Amino acid sequence: MSEEPVARERSGHTAAADGHFLYIWGGYVSVENREVFLPNDELWLYDLETGMWERRAVCGTVPPAMSGSCGCIVNEELYIFGGCGDDGQTNEHYSVSLQDESFSWRRVRLRSGSLPSPRDKLSCWVHEGRIIYFGGYGHKLRREINDSKSFIVDEASWAEDIFWGWNNEVHEFDTERSRWAEPQTFGRAPAPRAAHASASIGSKGYVCGGRIREARTSDMFCLDLNSWTWSEIVSSTAAPLGRSWHTLTAVSDTSLFVFGGLSVDCRPMSDGWIFDLETNGWTKMEHQNKDKPRLWHSACQGRDSDVVVFGGSHDYILLVDKGHCNDALVFQTQPYPLIRLCQDFIASHASTFQSQILCLPPKLRNAVKRRTIFFRTSRKSQNVE
Repeated sequence: MSEEPVARERSGHTAAADGHFLYIWGGYVSVENREVFLPNDELWLYDLETGMWERRAVCGTVPPAMSGSCGCIVNEELYIFGGCGDDGQTNEHYSVSLQDESFSWRRVRLRSGSLPSPRDKLSCWVHEGRIIYFGGYGHKLRREINDSKSFIVDEASWAEDIFWGWNNEVHEFDTERSRWAEPQTFGRAPAPRAAHASASIGSKGYVCGGRIREARTSDMFCLDLNSWTWSEIVSSTAAPLGRSWHTLTAVSDTSLFVFGGLSVDCRPMSDGWIFDLETNGWTKMEHQNKDKPRLWHSACQGRDSDVVVFGGSHDYILLVDKGHCNDALVFQTQPYPLIRLCQDFIASHASTFQSQILCLPPKLRNAVKRRTIFFRTSRKSQNVE
């Protein structure tokens, strides 16, 4: 009997979810102390209901193998921008239709505006068909550096008239018009940073933490995506440790979930926190994955405000880079609806309710059977561990 396919362990990959599937592309893994990029000619699909993986071959103008790219889904199309490959950081832009069974990539054609400079470890928000990119680490020519407040030079990395560093720039891409713009922002902007985390709720984009030079922070900022006004959110409670390579996920209309990352003292972390936007307070969340620290992983919203974390490393990857992971961790952040509780209970005890399941209405019976697959797959993975 052949084993069920599972996406390979990786860090720095691109992930996005559409409510049904989690899509995984790219990233890297360590082989004999070398960083090896994962194949770029495949896309992995994780069924959020069954927990099953499926590998799909891709075609077209395929992006080069990279890590640190920024990905999102707009109108059933997966977009990726930036990243770092064998030739360093890039500012190429690609997309693939998730409705096209051939999964044919295309290079996004620029009709107007100017591309942002090459960068990786950036983040993005989606609002009204537009993708808004923020921050990252990359390089510029000396003549392109006009404002030290928006681009901090990394004094350890430069070559002739090319300088690397962190930025806090905001760039907007209109997917319908294929147009780039750099809107003027107002208010107090976050300091330039990379390896931060971001999420959006309605017309607000949130940024949390990240690396600023040699420091790691846990500050929180909000950008109004209509007025382009920044504001700092001052915590009303003690904040989590500063971190980078963590994730931030919207889990309700008023709350955000932070997980993992690399701490200020360079420790991979496994803590989870809920930030309440009504009180501006942090609450540490109890969960079952405290023994599974992760950094440079991905996190996407699943069913019923679940957060699905995939991949990442449990090592401090700048020193020891052998701890890449390929398990999917599911965090329950909100109470489940009654129908979910009933389905999961029956599915997790399918052998006991076998005759009753057959009597269920077809739609409900199918839903329970799909959840049965999820619990069977989870038990198999736990036995392997």
